[in-house]
Amino acid sequence: MTVMDLKLIKMVSDHYWVKSDTVVDKISYKGRTFYNKYEKVNKPLNQQVINQHLKGEITVAHSLINKHDKVENIVIDYNGRDPERFYHRAQLLLREEGYINFTAFNTKTPGHLHVYIHKGHTTLQEAYQLGKMISMKLAAKMPKQWRVFPTQDLPLEYNILNIPQEVYAKERGASWSKHM
Repeated sequence: MTVMDLKLIKMVSDHYWVKSDTVVDKISYKGRTFYNKYEKVNKPLNQQVINQHLKGEITVAHSLINKHDKVENIVIDYNGRDPERFYHRAQLLLREEGYINFTAFNTKTPGHLHVYIHKGHTTLQEAYQLGKMISMKLAAKMPKQWRVFPTQDLPLEYNILNIPQEVYAKERGASWSKHM
């Protein structure tokens, strides 16, 4: 994974989250109780921390929502058994919906993908709506084995994702869209 690959994500870098072996925080949200194992570190996310994560020394997550309630990426977290099939379907759906910039990353767990849809400055409410729409359209074509972030179903402290390990596939530009 290169620095340029991570720059595609446009991560919120004014803070980051480090996974702990014990429960750090207990959160009550919409009648449910969440036990958070990630501790927020209010320091800038730098290359040294990312390198420690990539070497497996620590597990680091980044926030999807910045302090101004804006979102740069809508992320599909796929946790199924057939990432090739899922990515193919997701790629076709995203192209059909007009998204031309997205990147799929492998996670530490084999077969799991994070598909980052590079949307740019999007309000939190719009991101929630777009995520629900994308999820519903995917659910019409295949069994639900993913979750879309950001989501209203989880507290803001849970709208984080581990920094990905390597690039699975990139979709950039609009060379094919002129034929549509």
